[in-house]
Amino acid sequence: MQNIRNVAIIAHVDHGKTTLVDKMLAAGNLFRDNQNMGTQILDSNDLERERGITILSKNVSISYKGYKINIIDTPGHSDFGGEVERVLNMADGCLLLVDAFEGPMPQTRFVLQKALQLGLKPIVVINKVDKPNCRPDEVQEMVFDLMCNLDANEDQLDFPTIFGSAKEGWMSEDWQQPTDNITAVLDAIIKYIPEPEMIEGDAQMLITSLDYSSYVGRIAVGRVHRGTLKDGMEVALCKKDGEVSKQKIKELRTFEGMGQQHVESVSSGDICAIIGLEGFEIGDTVTLPTNPEALPRIAIRQGRQVCDLTPHLGPPAARVGQEPGPACRAHRE
Repeated sequence: MQNIRNVAIIAHVDHGKTTLVDKMLAAGNLFRDNQNMGTQILDSNDLERERGITILSKNVSISYKGYKINIIDTPGHSDFGGEVERVLNMADGCLLLVDAFEGPMPQTRFVLQKALQLGLKPIVVINKVDKPNCRPDEVQEMVFDLMCNLDANEDQLDFPTIFGSAKEGWMSEDWQQPTDNITAVLDAIIKYIPEPEMIEGDAQMLITSLDYSSYVGRIAVGRVHRGTLKDGMEVALCKKDGEVSKQKIKELRTFEGMGQQHVESVSSGDICAIIGLEGFEIGDTVTLPTNPEALPRIAIRQGRQVCDLTPHLGPPAARVGQEPGPACRAHRE
């Protein structure tokens, strides 16, 4: 068993995802008592701060009760759906964040469907229960109906629900009993999200995202699928056209807090950043030159196309005539 949890956060625009991540980072004691942590830490891009939305995914991690929680922040707008599909492949579970008044929205449906198809275990976080006219119990039922319509399996339908207000800094299993912290979310992640599977064998990593540094250039980011990558080791880069090029890892990093930390090795299940690779693209595989076995590339549909085909969910009453899936019927029975 690994004390690692890889969790993606999915939500509609302006449902409080970035604010919740800010609070989770603070709960992980990443800031000194006298340090100004600011707000919207993950929205570091100028355009993101200007518009108040997340466009590019970020990776951060926190240490909590002896566990390393890799938090994968994803775009909430359907126009960036391709980015969503890539980063979900690094997660073992997801936090589905919904507004306690608005409920699940079209972009929520798109991202949740992808997460369910990948078999991710959802934890539902109903945010903004401090808003006037909020309806957390009804929203919870809306989420259940949505998962039924998306053919969630029995385990996914048996999702835990956390209520609270990220803005006010509290989360609880009962929205009528506020607390003074957000640790209920972190405890739920440790309890319900499965640990990543440890796969032995020759090292393999699918490049699912990239970072950039003005000092070292482009940085390949992904989750180690199999084996162990080591700092300074010789690797092979398997590209889309079948070409295999020999490369060398100049520096290997993992995500610690909001930054990256140099490490000697990263094993299966953890997320890492590789410095020194040249000519790589998202979807390429990093593996051993003695046995260059490529992982399947991720097929991506553009978010705007999906959004155009996605109807507005509406309240539960508007979907009374829809037939629930078999897992949903069994769960209700």
